[in-house]
Amino acid sequence: MADITYQAIAMIAYLVAMIMIGLFAYNRTSDFDDYMLAGRRLGPAVAALSAGASDMSGWLLMGLPGAIYANGLIDGWIAVGLTIGAWLNWKFVAPRLRSYSQVSANSITVPSFLGSRLRDDKHIIRIVAGVIIMVFFTFYVSSGMVAGGTFFESSFGLEYHLGMVIVAAIVVLYTLVGGFLAVSWTDLVQGIMMVTALVLVPIVGIMHVGGFGEMLTTIRQVDPTILSTTKGAVTGATVMGIISAFAWGLGYFGQPHIIVRFMALRSAKESVRARHIGIGWMILAVLGAGMTALVGVAVYQHDAKQLDNPESVFITLGQLLFHPLIAGFMLAAILAAIMSTISSQLLVTSSAIVEDIYRAFTKRDLSGNDGILLGRLAVAGVSVLAAILAWPRSDTILGLVAFAWAGFGASFGVTVLLALYWRKFTAQGAIAGMIVGALTVGIWGNISGGIFDLYEILPGFLFNLIVAVIVSKATFKDNPEIVREFDEALAGVSAD
Repeated sequence: MADITYQAIAMIAYLVAMIMIGLFAYNRTSDFDDYMLAGRRLGPAVAALSAGASDMSGWLLMGLPGAIYANGLIDGWIAVGLTIGAWLNWKFVAPRLRSYSQVSANSITVPSFLGSRLRDDKHIIRIVAGVIIMVFFTFYVSSGMVAGGTFFESSFGLEYHLGMVIVAAIVVLYTLVGGFLAVSWTDLVQGIMMVTALVLVPIVGIMHVGGFGEMLTTIRQVDPTILSTTKGAVTGATVMGIISAFAWGLGYFGQPHIIVRFMALRSAKESVRARHIGIGWMILAVLGAGMTALVGVAVYQHDAKQLDNPESVFITLGQLLFHPLIAGFMLAAILAAIMSTISSQLLVTSSAIVEDIYRAFTKRDLSGNDGILLGRLAVAGVSVLAAILAWPRSDTILGLVAFAWAGFGASFGVTVLLALYWRKFTAQGAIAGMIVGALTVGIWGNISGGIFDLYEILPGFLFNLIVAVIVSKATFKDNPEIVREFDEALAGVSAD
């Protein structure tokens, strides 16, 4: 049997499993809260791996190994920054957001929580935040479809548009049918696939090159700077570069598709177990990605030209080291990373359209099947728009993705933290801060040289914080109801 046939069998088995999970979740989705937040009944393992899988995307299996393969461990600083940021997010945001979002009008989206928490009766926060989510995530979803089409093209020789349609159709089907529960369960499977692949490839690869010591010796013969965290094959580390890498961690506090998992936990108490599982998964994953890159250097030795694209190092090692059927599941792990992120972003975008924009204007009650129907229509609509944007394979769309992490982190990150930890935070402060944070990222990210080489999330985050605090102090008015709710949320964390 040809290698491509084995790999196709593995891929088909994976895609069928994702559809079956979606259909199973369909029977457990009875109202809009179920569709958007799984009725707040996610266990810690599902929540943790769902957050991790929806976070990492193809960057974990392709981007990070490719960067380290090409430039050495100097490009590993971003993984350190992200791991620290993820831990802080689970530690300080997860328990409070789980408790507070339920206490404050049983909010099921991040914008609706902010609007309720800050008593924004005019719904300005929800509308502004909903529009930001809708715009950025539509492009984000589109970029995932581009990645999916490119994946099928490079792995199986399929035409780009056919590969894109296959990915889009499968993701949209299980998201459309099963909602948040289907997305979370598929993320659990996808997260396990991703970390298993990232552990197996370097272990088998090290055995293939003769052991860990032999691998290090070979790497030093190729280029000793590859093993340095301060000297790279192309450029050395700078203070600004390391600060920028660590600043990526700030983005976690404001990523709607990640922190919504905190709101879906069964209780605030379970965030502790979820944090242990999630960070354990993440450490294994980023270490596996780094080791995959180093094994790739040792395997291909001086002939780095064997890899036309450094980001294919994981794929080529999988095909070299394993039986074609196992290699097929390795390829499926990459597709899992792409699909888990698309599905999460689709659902968050859908919730922003229905819960935060449509409901804010119409003030309709979306209980029962009406809310589910609108949610599914929003998923379908965003998917079609994203597919249209992805069809010409525009590099501009992919460029916006790198920008979106900073945009969400700078606009929502500060807002979420202040809402959870500062009683005197006001709606006016939140609106002003979000706008300043988003504008700073937009302006800073398009200027280069000197201080502007600093990753735009850091100035955006800081300027948001300064403006939000100043405006909140100027507009603060005592509100006993907010104080009572704040205390009740804290009591919910302590009680758990």
